[in-house]
Amino acid sequence: MVVFLPLITTQTGSGTPNYSPSNKEMIERTLNDIEEFLNENPTVDKADVPSDLMTNSASGLDPNVSPQGAIVQVPRIANERGLSEKSLYNLVDEYTESRSFGLFGEPRINVLKLNIALDELE
Repeated sequence: MVVFLPLITTQTGSGTPNYSPSNKEMIERTLNDIEEFLNENPTVDKADVPSDLMTNSASGLDPNVSPQGAIVQVPRIANERGLSEKSLYNLVDEYTESRSFGLFGEPRINVLKLNIALDELE
């Protein structure tokens, strides 16, 4: 079953290595994750891959994705599930949450809630 992904990572379990952006292992993993994402989402240009899809939270368990992180996945999911892109864009809009109290954080989408709603579309 094809679902929206919160992030791409080869890491398992909770917690994350404390690598700096200049760490060779971190750079290699990120480049591999970008290539994997582009292979699975051929309509996306490399410059348009949202950074939140290639990074993870300190725990590695963040349930949210940016609205752009969901939007770039719409063509792949629509194609593989046989749904219209318009219905998926509407779903992404519906599940986009604003900043907390209008001030804190960034707009986000809880991927679990989005994927449950996606399953209900079928």
